[in-house]
Amino acid sequence: MTEPIASRVRLPADYGLSEDSPLLAWSIVDQRLAAALQYWIATADAAGTPIARPIDGMWLDTSLYFSSHPDVRWRRNLKANPRACVTLEDAECPVILEGLVTQTTPNDALAETLAEQANAKYDWANQTADAYRVEICVFIPSKAMTWNTLFKNATRFRFR
Repeated sequence: MTEPIASRVRLPADYGLSEDSPLLAWSIVDQRLAAALQYWIATADAAGTPIARPIDGMWLDTSLYFSSHPDVRWRRNLKANPRACVTLEDAECPVILEGLVTQTTPNDALAETLAEQANAKYDWANQTADAYRVEICVFIPSKAMTWNTLFKNATRFRFR
């Protein structure tokens, strides 16, 4: 994986984020994304009507893998408009990702990895790779924002 490029979040000067504020390390953000049990996904339909929903998923190699029934509203939205925003539940130390969602059917190795991760993460003892040998969603971020203290270390990441 290529590390994303880190820079300061652009905030109005009145917010007090100094030009030499420290940047957060991507490795910490990556660990938080991998450990999260739930994520919030925001999508919009072709007309631009937004919705947000909590989802389960596995963060692997800078992508979020998840699924649901193809007829749920947010999945239909993604077919019409693949742009999405994914966030963690922590409003004090947020991680906010923007990117695109693609639909894919994992190969055998990836299906096995996703099943193993789901079993460990969600304490599912019987999830098999067959559950991931169907069309699933993959969120690929283009940019991210995060901070532990908004006006001290707000960091933006851009993916190559």
